[in-house]
Amino acid sequence: MTTIPAAQDAKANTGQVAAILTTAIAPAIWGTTYYVTTALLPQGYPLTVAMLRALPAGLLLLAFVRTLPNGIWWGRTFILGALNFSVFWAMLFISAYRLPGGVAATLGAVQPLIVIALARLVLGRPVRPLAVLAGIGGVAGIALIVLTPKAALDPVGIAAGLAGILSLACGTVLSRHWQPPVSSLTFAAWQLTAGGLLLIPAALLLEPALPIPTTVNLIGFAWLSVIGGALTYIFWFRGLARIEPSAIASLGLLSPLVATAVGWLLLNQDLTPLQLGGFFVAIISLWLSQRAAQAR
Repeated sequence: MTTIPAAQDAKANTGQVAAILTTAIAPAIWGTTYYVTTALLPQGYPLTVAMLRALPAGLLLLAFVRTLPNGIWWGRTFILGALNFSVFWAMLFISAYRLPGGVAATLGAVQPLIVIALARLVLGRPVRPLAVLAGIGGVAGIALIVLTPKAALDPVGIAAGLAGILSLACGTVLSRHWQPPVSSLTFAAWQLTAGGLLLIPAALLLEPALPIPTTVNLIGFAWLSVIGGALTYIFWFRGLARIEPSAIASLGLLSPLVATAVGWLLLNQDLTPLQLGGFFVAIISLWLSQRAAQAR
């Protein structure tokens, strides 16, 4: 009589692990954003780059799903598109252009702590001490990896980075709160398109015209839009429907970890013992965050 519940629990745990692993693909790929932005894209066009990352990906997915929002979902789609893409990506690229990668990554590591607070306010989720401890450990680990004593603290870059992570944290919690009656593929298509459309007037009014892109620029845009946009956000929104907000936010720690690994592999950057220790702290923090979510 007890074997059926045990089998159901084992199946549920396996499904949860599979959801975490597939969702983790997204932030791991996003870890290449800083390298692609600085090495492959024209400098000084954060709003235009954000728009060209979101809109083509959204239209591509929209042409595939052929489903538009209806009723209340029009307003919700544009709110989520603004939070998850328009504001977040605009601020992300501004901070990427103005801050060293280490400072930007350390700011991003604060996001799980913000999500924990917002999930309590919006979703009524309990604040678990283990999740808070994991969030603090994540910030410490990322700081050890990427923050150097010579890192320049540009005020505009800092403000943009904080605004970006706050926007994404709000979008993460609201995406869990507002679950549409459509697939994660369709949900991603709606938000990417809405986010891209909202960025068009800002890019046209606030930035000069983008120069004719080179082959290298086109490769960078294709990677950020198709792989780093359309593909990854299908996994991300699918995970948002299945994983606790604090746990999915902690997966964002994979981005600076991958970014550091890319720098080590492609830019011949050295890793000090302190940075290796930071890797260990960040991975332990990521594991603790997932344990806290599963305990719920």
